[in-house]
Amino acid sequence: MSQPEFAPKPYKRARRAYSALQKERLAAECQAYLPAVLEGCPQVVKKQAIPASEKDSETIKGLFPQTYDTPLVEFAAGSDGTASARSPVKVAVVLSGGQAPGGHNVIAGIFDGIKRWHPDSTMIGFLDGPHGIFTGNFVEVTAEIMDGFRNTGGFDMLGSGRHKIETEEQFANSMKVCNAIGLDGLVVIGGDDSNTNGAVLAEYFKAKGCKTKVVGAPKTIDGDLKCPPHIPISFGFDTACKTYATLVGNVAVDALSAQKYYHIVRLMGRSASNIALEVALLTRPNACLLGEEVSRDKKSLRDLTMDLADMIEQRSKVGKDYGVIILPEGLIEFI
Repeated sequence: MSQPEFAPKPYKRARRAYSALQKERLAAECQAYLPAVLEGCPQVVKKQAIPASEKDSETIKGLFPQTYDTPLVEFAAGSDGTASARSPVKVAVVLSGGQAPGGHNVIAGIFDGIKRWHPDSTMIGFLDGPHGIFTGNFVEVTAEIMDGFRNTGGFDMLGSGRHKIETEEQFANSMKVCNAIGLDGLVVIGGDDSNTNGAVLAEYFKAKGCKTKVVGAPKTIDGDLKCPPHIPISFGFDTACKTYATLVGNVAVDALSAQKYYHIVRLMGRSASNIALEVALLTRPNACLLGEEVSRDKKSLRDLTMDLADMIEQRSKVGKDYGVIILPEGLIEFI
C-alpha cells in the first residue's frame, strides 16, 4: 500500500515543564470571555462587500479580480443543534511573522470552534511559518497538544517564520499540499505583510478552483493593521502596550528616585507610532515624539533636537534635571 505524498509529522514540540504561572493559566476557564454570539454554532450572515475607496477600487479589482467582491460576513446567534447533521471540516492554521501575545489562544478558539461544529473535525498546523505550507511540513493538532498551550504566550506550539509565498512554484505547491490533505480552510495568523500574502494566496486558490478558503487573522503588536469598525485593532497590541507601559513606568520611577538622569526609551512599532502614543498616554513621559506628527509638521532633525533641548532647559530651571523621553521605532523615516 503506497504512502500518501503529504502526511502529518510526529509532534515533538510539547512543553516539558511549566512554571506556577503557566500552570495557573492552563487551568483557567476562559469561556466567560466568549462573545454570546459565538456560543454554540453561530449562523453566518452574508452582506455586501466592503467597498474600497474610490481612488483605489479599480487598482484593487485589477489585482484581485476573483476576490475583490467577497461579501462581508457577520455572525448571528445560532444553536448547538445536532452535529450529526453537519459534516466534519478540516482547517489548517499557520503562524506568520513576529510573535504577538495571544497567538496560542487564537489557535485554541479555532480548534474549539471546529470541534463544536463537528467532533470529528480536524485541525492541521503548518510548522515554522508559510514555508511549511508549500513544503508540506505539518502536524495534526490534537486536544492533548492544544491543551498544553492554552492561555500561554509564545509561538512555540507551531513556530513562526517570515517567509512569503511568492513564486509561481510556491503558489502551485501550496495548492498541491492543501488539495492533497483536503483542507476546507487555511487561517493565516499574521500582520500586514502576512495578510497581504494570504490575500494573494486566496486569489490564486479561487482562480484555480481550489476548495481551500484562506482567512486572515490580524496579528501584530504594532497596531497598524486595523479597519474600523470591522477590525478595531489587531490582537497583541493591548498586551504589548501594557507590558511596555509597566517597563516605562518603572524607568520613570527610577528617574524620579535618582533625579539626575534622562532616560530615552525607544519602542517597537515599525513605521507606525501607535505603541509609542498608547504607552505615552498610559505613563505620561516628559516628551513623546510621534512620526506622524513629525511628518505633518515637516520637522527636521534640528527642529526635534531644539524641541527636546528646550524642554530639558525649562525643566532644569525648576530644578528637575531628570525625565523620560519616548521615541517610536520608525521615527527616522519621517524626518
